[in-house]
Amino acid sequence: MNDLPFCVFKRSNRPCYFVLFKDQSGKYINKPVSTRKKTEKEAKQIAFEWYRNGIPQKETVVKISDLALQDVARNIKTENEASVFLAEMRKQGIMKSYVINNTPQAQVFTKFLLDFWVWDSSPYVKEKLRKKHGLHKTHCIKQGQAVIRFWQPFFKERYLGEITAADIDDFINYMGDMDLSASRKNVVIKAGFKALRWAFSKGMIDTDPTRGHLLFSGDKAKRQILTPMTAGAIFRTSWKNASAKLGNMLAAVTGMRSGEILALRFQDLGTDCLYVEHSWNRMDKLKLTKTNDARTVEVPFPDVMNSLIKLAKLNPWGVTPNSFIFWGQNDKDAPMSDKHFIKGLRTALTEIGYTEQEAKKYLFHGWRHFYTAYMINKVGKKLVKSQTGHKTDVMVSLYSEHETEGDRELIQAASRETFAAILPNKPKMLVFKKETFAQTACG
Repeated sequence: MNDLPFCVFKRSNRPCYFVLFKDQSGKYINKPVSTRKKTEKEAKQIAFEWYRNGIPQKETVVKISDLALQDVARNIKTENEASVFLAEMRKQGIMKSYVINNTPQAQVFTKFLLDFWVWDSSPYVKEKLRKKHGLHKTHCIKQGQAVIRFWQPFFKERYLGEITAADIDDFINYMGDMDLSASRKNVVIKAGFKALRWAFSKGMIDTDPTRGHLLFSGDKAKRQILTPMTAGAIFRTSWKNASAKLGNMLAAVTGMRSGEILALRFQDLGTDCLYVEHSWNRMDKLKLTKTNDARTVEVPFPDVMNSLIKLAKLNPWGVTPNSFIFWGQNDKDAPMSDKHFIKGLRTALTEIGYTEQEAKKYLFHGWRHFYTAYMINKVGKKLVKSQTGHKTDVMVSLYSEHETEGDRELIQAASRETFAAILPNKPKMLVFKKETFAQTACG
């Protein structure tokens, strides 16, 4: 029986003795080391020395306990065994992260981000669409562009499983040096945050490195909205593009998004309202609204409704229930370009005395703020949101789904009181000249 913490032996084809050390449990560590001694006595002497002080290597000294760990590592055969071993190392704070080959964690992080935002193949996108969440292709493309421009140069070829909270903190600091607005920086950061949080929720990574981080704060550029007096002035001036004028009027008195206006079809026209069920953009084509919810928008202005009907009937592709009201000249399946809306608005502003630089401060989207600002105190948040389709909290969304008696009348009365003065008072209001309309009103 060998009571020594090691044994020395000689191999038949070697002149020197080898030593096998025992681990703490008394089991031999399967890593024989040559003592380079030719007698058993000398071999034991060197083995005792190594047992006390460690085995000298070229640039370091290997302790016997290190040999035991190496032996454990060599005997790991499965990914699960490797995970147990490495997880314990991380738990003890010896290592920050680890990546096991042939696992989701072993993919290049930035490639994972890019794949995450690919519309046609992303599991995340498919899940969102399957569960009827609002998501558009243009958003995914822009997020992918943010990954290419900002995330790729920073993380390069690092793996998904090795990204830590400290790495994310470094990236946020990196974004802090960019000459971008706070809101733009946050959009870029969220392109990665959403992907990492989804990966954590699916068990692809063991921890969520995005938790606990603060995004950038800063005053947003104040949205410029027109006064009712100015709105009235621009709608009383002449516009080269009659359909652009009508689109701006409609946005002013309803707060509708440009994509929702472009998506309007003949079948969406009510007597004194519009049935808003879709939105349009060049990438996604005709899609559900931003919130996926249809709504009825009150338009208590007969001249506006009549102008919509007149415009729809001028459609050179024919008038059907599915034909666009704001039709395009080059494609029967697409409406006009939304660029006409903003170009017409800014041109009208210069016509009433604004400089081009001042006019550029105004966006078509500002009509949503215009409508909200002048209606909120008259009908309250619930009814305003029922018209604009805004959703900022669960309870407001829940209540806005249910009309109560008198809601329509209240909205229409408030709309007439608020916006009637900004609309032209001529009976025809808008004159569409068929022979010249295609040159000025089409996308």
